[in-house]
Amino acid sequence: MSAIAPPVRLPRLDSTGRVAFRRVLLSEWTKLRSVRSTAWSLVAGFLLTIAFPVIFSFVTRSHWSSMSPSDRAGRHPLDIALAGVNVAQLAIAVLGVLLISAEYSTGSIRSTFTAVPKRLPVLWAKLLDYAALSLVLMVPAVIVSFFASQAILQSIPQLQISFSQPGVARAVLGGALYVMLVGIFALAIGAIVRNTAGGIATFAAIFFVLPPLMFTLPTSWNNAISQYLPSEAGRQVFALHHAAHTLTPLTGGLVLAGYCAAAIAIAAVLLVRRDV
Repeated sequence: MSAIAPPVRLPRLDSTGRVAFRRVLLSEWTKLRSVRSTAWSLVAGFLLTIAFPVIFSFVTRSHWSSMSPSDRAGRHPLDIALAGVNVAQLAIAVLGVLLISAEYSTGSIRSTFTAVPKRLPVLWAKLLDYAALSLVLMVPAVIVSFFASQAILQSIPQLQISFSQPGVARAVLGGALYVMLVGIFALAIGAIVRNTAGGIATFAAIFFVLPPLMFTLPTSWNNAISQYLPSEAGRQVFALHHAAHTLTPLTGGLVLAGYCAAAIAIAAVLLVRRDV
């Protein structure tokens, strides 16, 4: 799976002698859609978002009659419908890192910055292009996963839930928003680290290694700190109910957006100050 894009037309100067941002945006979009890893990662993210809820729905339906009351109580239809979000985020994050780290590994970033000497428009263009693409991809994915899981579970009245029920639409669409923010965060990490393996490892450490490590702390510390981790805060965006020691969906979303903004700010400063 190659992350090397074919040669693309570099952005040209506008009538004032400056690089027009819309042309930078178009140039980065051409790079994004020309790389083979983009299609593979996006297809993987889309399919995983749908596949896991479908699998979990079939498993739940087949074992429902033999489940204990406590097991049944622990199965929420929205948790099943959005089970793929937690898996799909990895595919979207890996692509986010690749979008910029691959240019450093191949040396093509030099050509990019030669065409756009101020550099920052390149970062803004990559972020906007990827945010739009990932959101457009994930919105239909989470909607399909919701209705597919509900169709499979229609024989179990306890697991039926309406899309128009208060909070459900917000939670379902929040799953797409969460994955988009994860992709933005990963892209910023890639810009900071400038290495594919290092960027992916850094993302994995923050999202998959750090949360379990919190359980080694005293319970009161874990409860106080874990809710502000980017992964835990972000997951509240697609949570239907506000549980103990968790943030509200709005606050959780703002905290994750804050992490994204901080990562982008660090990436922007380093992009301007460092040599290519």
